[in-house]
Amino acid sequence: MTAPSLAIETRSLQKIYYSGFWRRPFTGLDGLDLQVPRGEIFGFIGPNGAGKTTAIKCLVGLQSPTAGEAFLLGRSAQEAEARRHLGYLPERPYFYQHLTAVEFLDFYGQLFDLPREVRRARIGSLLERVGLSGAAGTPLRQYSKGMLQRAGVAQALINEPDLVILDEPMSGLDPLGRMLIRDLILELGAQGRTVFFSSHILSDVQSICHRVGLIVGGRLRAVGAVGDLLTAQVAHMDCTVRVPIDTVLEGDPIATCGEERILRIAPERLDGLLDAVRAARGTIVQVQPNRRSLEDLLVEEISRAGTDPQQPMEGQGARP
Repeated sequence: MTAPSLAIETRSLQKIYYSGFWRRPFTGLDGLDLQVPRGEIFGFIGPNGAGKTTAIKCLVGLQSPTAGEAFLLGRSAQEAEARRHLGYLPERPYFYQHLTAVEFLDFYGQLFDLPREVRRARIGSLLERVGLSGAAGTPLRQYSKGMLQRAGVAQALINEPDLVILDEPMSGLDPLGRMLIRDLILELGAQGRTVFFSSHILSDVQSICHRVGLIVGGRLRAVGAVGDLLTAQVAHMDCTVRVPIDTVLEGDPIATCGEERILRIAPERLDGLLDAVRAARGTIVQVQPNRRSLEDLLVEEISRAGTDPQQPMEGQGARP
C-alpha cells in the first residue's frame, strides 16, 4: 500500500522492451520514482521516446512493468478497483466510428455500471462542457480530429473520476479547443481532483500546472513547481535597434530590415550594446528580456543526457 494522500506513486518503475529477431533490449523506463499528491495538476513532459506513454500505460494497467511498483489512489495499479475512480484518455484513442457521441458516452457509462438516469444527465452535461452539444447525434466518423479529441476527454470524465490521466490531450485541437481543455483541467483541479497529463505544448503545461516532471531517456531528470525549476533568471535579451547599415554590433542577429535589426544578447553585455548604438547615433527601439522557459529546460536536459529527441517512439516495433 501507499500513502492515501498520494494520487500517483511509482517506485523504481522499469519497463524493458525487446525488438527484432535478436530481441535486442530497449529500456522504456529506467527506475522511475514519482509522487503526485491528490488535488494536483501535474504536467509530464519530455521528447518523443522519453518514456511518457510507457509510464502512463503502466499506470493504467495497459502494460505490466518489468520491475518496480505503481500505485493509484493508494492501491496497486494492477488492481481493477484502483481504476474504478480513474479517467483516462490515450494518446491515440480508437473509437467505434458508427456510434454517435451520445451512444459512445453511454457505452462507457455502462462499463462503470452507472444507472441510466445518471448516464443521461452526465452525457448532456459533458457534451455541453466540451462544446459538442450541437453534434451529439452525429456519428463519430463524421467528426474532425479535434472533435474526436473533445469526445475522448468527455469519455475520460463520464465516471466523475478522482484521478484523470490524459496523454497528449491538446493533440489536434485548434486554439479555441485548447483553451476549452485548459479551462476544463483548471476546473477539475479547483474541484480537488488530480489531473496528470503529458503534452508537447509546453506553454500550456507552464500556464496551468502546479508541478511538472521532465523525463528523458526513461529517467526522471527534474521534478518540481514550474517557478522553482525555471527561477526568475533572465536567459537573454532581444534588442531592436535602428543604426546605419554598416554599423558593427555584437549579439546574435535574429532579423534585419534595412537599418533596423533585432539582436539577441546576454544580459551582462546589454550595456555595451546600448553604448555602441548611441555611439553610432542610432535609436534603441525596444529591449525585451526573455526568461527561462520549460522549452529551455527541456533542451538543456536533453543535451545533458546526450539523448537524441528523435529516437523511436515508445514501444514502437518492440514487444515486452
